[in-house]
Amino acid sequence: MQFKFLGILMGVAIRTKKPLDLHLAPLVWKQLCCVPLTLEDLEEVDLLYVQTLNSILHIEDSGITEESFHEMIPLDSFVGQSADGKMVPIIPGGNSIPLTFSNRKEYVERAIEYRLHEMDRQVAAVREGMSWILPVPLLSLLTAKQLEQMVCGMPEISVEVLKKVVRYREVDEQHQLVQWFWHTLEEFSNEERVLFMRFVSGRSRLPANTADISQRFQIMKVDRPYDSLQVFSFIFLVTFDKFA
Repeated sequence: MQFKFLGILMGVAIRTKKPLDLHLAPLVWKQLCCVPLTLEDLEEVDLLYVQTLNSILHIEDSGITEESFHEMIPLDSFVGQSADGKMVPIIPGGNSIPLTFSNRKEYVERAIEYRLHEMDRQVAAVREGMSWILPVPLLSLLTAKQLEQMVCGMPEISVEVLKKVVRYREVDEQHQLVQWFWHTLEEFSNEERVLFMRFVSGRSRLPANTADISQRFQIMKVDRPYDSLQVFSFIFLVTFDKFA
């Protein structure tokens, strides 16, 4: 159920253009777009495991023979490492199928197949959740990167983008304090700009398309004994009206 709910949230993020701060493996985004997975996709998330499987497949290159196979390979059945690091059967009844020098090729093929499809049910549940909000067949028209950007926005907080959507109230961009403000943001690392975004808006991502930023970033002057700036970001227009 939690995966279906995640799909609903992702669909809402796309519909409302309010990005989510999600960190999913690249192969998951490809599966959501119905893009077939390859060994390269597994390498991207677990290179060490792929290298281990390759060493088993070509173990004869290291001088290992059928007699010395089990002295070098600590596996004795068709079990392999899952995405969460647990050892699981890679085919039904794998615990009772011995791994030998002669069937190592089948073992490697089965292990790769298992890892490429172990999330199929979860991905299907996410797509089902998204179907409550979006026509999911259209996802196949997107690349994995495009879908990720639609759901998650851009991981980098660009000062140039903020400058494009800023609104000044009772102060202009030439004001010395405004110049200092932008200069400070430019000197921030991206992690610091993310913290700034969370402080002023409660979110840490911007939509991938600047035109989708519907709630304006505002800098306004406050009448106090000392010149200061009060910064608001991405608040609803009714809130602006309330402060006007």
